[in-house]
Amino acid sequence: MKKKTVILGIETSCDETAAAIIEENHGTIPNILSNVVSSQIDVHKEFGGVVPELAARSHIEKIDLIVKKAINDSGKKISEIDAIAVTAGPGLIVCLSVGLNFAKSLALSLGKPFIAVNHLEGHALSPKLTTNLKYPYLLLLISGGHTQFLSVKNLGKYKRLGTTIDDALGEAFDKTAKMIGIEFPGGPFIEKFAEKGNSKRFNLPKPILKKGGCNMSFAGLKTAVLKISKTIKNEQDKNDLAASFQNTIQEILYVKTKKAFKEFLGKNKKKNNTFVVAGGVAANKSIKKTLINLSYEEGFKPIFPPLEFCGDNAAMIAVAGLEKYKVKKFDTLNHPAKPRWPLDEKAIFLKGAGVKL
Repeated sequence: MKKKTVILGIETSCDETAAAIIEENHGTIPNILSNVVSSQIDVHKEFGGVVPELAARSHIEKIDLIVKKAINDSGKKISEIDAIAVTAGPGLIVCLSVGLNFAKSLALSLGKPFIAVNHLEGHALSPKLTTNLKYPYLLLLISGGHTQFLSVKNLGKYKRLGTTIDDALGEAFDKTAKMIGIEFPGGPFIEKFAEKGNSKRFNLPKPILKKGGCNMSFAGLKTAVLKISKTIKNEQDKNDLAASFQNTIQEILYVKTKKAFKEFLGKNKKKNNTFVVAGGVAANKSIKKTLINLSYEEGFKPIFPPLEFCGDNAAMIAVAGLEKYKVKKFDTLNHPAKPRWPLDEKAIFLKGAGVKL
């Protein structure tokens, strides 16, 4: 019987210390033997956002325990691990370095292959943890640090169709929450406040909605929220502003995703098109409903990872590592941490003043 490959995944790109063990299941969905995530919400809550130095210190304190727990929970011995996969970027360099150095040391001591994983590729491949995802497909990556449409042609082959020219969507959610007076992390809490609000009360801007293809902008929306937030007098005002903000995001994503569908298809009007939505913001129920309905309208099959694989986790790093292991795509132990590491290396950098669309 052919041996099933076992991969240890490690993730420390931002404020989650995570480790996971997955086992190859030849020709089908891999077995997730363990998936341990230690959040740092309490560490950063009083600051209203992630403090890199505190995040790195927390990773240093926890990583040994988290990796040991992942191995123990998996029922595997450390000697049964075939390769170590770790997030090497993008992310906060002080945080990336903790996981990267730990993984290198472990790979060296065990004499096992070392695999450096792009965090964004982990999100892109995360549906492979629960579905038989086939290439090619359209990806909408919506997380705290990234918002982009990508054509996923194969492992390691990506073409960016659109991106945000300023704030990432998750960042816009967190900053809006802070302005409204909602506790950190803002995204999940805005969704709860929005449930009790009137989404039509505040007319908020939708920057570059009718230009720029499927590129997006959220800075102007955030500025409008800041102005209105200064007039908030009670809890209902807060609910209404949260609901109006979330509804505006849904409307922007509806229009921009429709444009991305057309760009992805080009002249090839083929059937069985797949649309993957991944990243932390993919957990938002209202956004999910909007994008699922649009997918069916346009003839796409929508795929969202389960909730536990939307945010940062090590299982998605392990599955990316498994895909790379299958084609013997290993890395050397001098692989650097990469704070910026786009999936489409040829894509033009579209951020900052003076961006032309």
